[in-house]
Amino acid sequence: MTSGRHAGGLEVVVGSMFSGKSEELIRRVKRAVIARRTVQVFKPAIDDRFGSELVRSHDGDSFVARPVRSSAEIVPLLSPETSVVGIDEVQFFDPGIVGVVRDLVADGRRVICAGLDLDFRGEPFGPVPTLLALAERVDKLEAICVVCGESATRTQRIVNGVPAYYDDPIIVIGAQEAYEARCRTCHTVPRRATVQR
Repeated sequence: MTSGRHAGGLEVVVGSMFSGKSEELIRRVKRAVIARRTVQVFKPAIDDRFGSELVRSHDGDSFVARPVRSSAEIVPLLSPETSVVGIDEVQFFDPGIVGVVRDLVADGRRVICAGLDLDFRGEPFGPVPTLLALAERVDKLEAICVVCGESATRTQRIVNGVPAYYDDPIIVIGAQEAYEARCRTCHTVPRRATVQR
């Protein structure tokens, strides 16, 4: 890849579910379009909650996105003119996403990744910790805890009205029917072997 640009950078937007991550990604890519930048947005194909070719925030704002099954599909789909690359739900990507992002930034592109930093267990999620370490800019957004009303930084998975067990599958696609935003105190994970608060 050679784009002729020289000011690439990585921005990572993280937080719990319902904290506004996708909304912030959409805001940034729309501003890039206003600034006459060529923008492409990618998302994991498994996230089809709002349609297969849209990134949509919970408040209804949206932007066209290309669904991909793996990180290796991103670079071949990039237009040479693209200077801004958005990647939503980055936690669902394979570990190769780190190398793809590094290459895009080295090629002079602005890369904006949005995703969960913690899984429903409250543990670091997939490639996100590495991307956070590599980023020039990190924004950690908060939601509102549905239990106590304080700032929420955790995502509580709910199964049949109760918190999911620690040994339940990590990836389950869903929205308000399956997840709640909670603070550290109100977040609970039954069957956790060791308490990690």
